[in-house]
Amino acid sequence: MLRLLITLCLISLTTLISSCSAGITGLQSYVNTAQGYEFLYPNGWIPVTVTDASPNVSVVYRDLVERSENLSVIISDVPTDETIEDLGTPTEVGYRFFKAVNDDSVRETDFISAESRQRNDQTYYVLEYEVTLPNDVIRHNIASVAVSRGKLFTFNLSTSEERWSNVQDTFEVAARSFTVR
Repeated sequence: MLRLLITLCLISLTTLISSCSAGITGLQSYVNTAQGYEFLYPNGWIPVTVTDASPNVSVVYRDLVERSENLSVIISDVPTDETIEDLGTPTEVGYRFFKAVNDDSVRETDFISAESRQRNDQTYYVLEYEVTLPNDVIRHNIASVAVSRGKLFTFNLSTSEERWSNVQDTFEVAARSFTVR
């Protein structure tokens, strides 16, 4: 009887542990110690060099198979004493961000959601939005934004709207994994 009880407990514990880790399966870690940020990204993604990229682009990754799926980290200067809260609420920062995205007026952005989260005494804004490109292709994006050491860090993941339901959980875990120091 005791042996059966121990076996059942071990099976239950194994099931519990594997179900808790299911949300992060298939992710790798990226750490940039020089610029002070890190994140998780999907397996099968590779770093790419974007020749026409802004000097503020720190890193770009894309899926090896679904080549249009990508992530980027963009770092911009802000006054050293500013926090992300000084820039506004998640919604205000989101709308300013989307206005900048649409500055060329060939894209249309639909704001889906904005939220604030705390991690290790650091505030992050998580923004979700869709961008309609000039060829009527719709992209689904999720971004994590933070301010640290006089820098505004923007971590953005993007995919086609058709693929969003397949990658949503992974993208959300990756976006929430983004941390700055």
